[in-house]
Amino acid sequence: MDTTEALQFIRDHHRGVLMVHRQDGAVQASPVTAAVDAEGRVLISSRETAFKVKHLLRDPRAAYCGFADDFYGPWVQVEGTAEILHLPDALEPLVDYYRSVAGEHPDWEDYRAAMVRDQRVLIRIQVERAGPNRSG
Repeated sequence: MDTTEALQFIRDHHRGVLMVHRQDGAVQASPVTAAVDAEGRVLISSRETAFKVKHLLRDPRAAYCGFADDFYGPWVQVEGTAEILHLPDALEPLVDYYRSVAGEHPDWEDYRAAMVRDQRVLIRIQVERAGPNRSG
């Protein structure tokens, strides 16, 4: 599977698991909702205070495994380097993220206020590898 196919799968299926590295090198896995931006980066909304964010700020290596809503069936894994977009710069990209995952919000001002109140950030993963390329 190439990167283009993997990103299309993530556009169509938003559920998955983000994997990052703890300080001791162990993997931390978090269930998340993902989207893809116009530049082909995988997007994940999180809180500034979340451990996954702290881990990514220290070590930006990230992997995301996305799967269909019924869980069994096709899936993808992408790996790459993550960056954290903080508020206030993250506010409008968080609006775009929401639109791509859930459509229009009934009250965008309320949504923006919630993003500030919750100290939201946007994780952006620049995909460097995608798969699976074989099955066993």
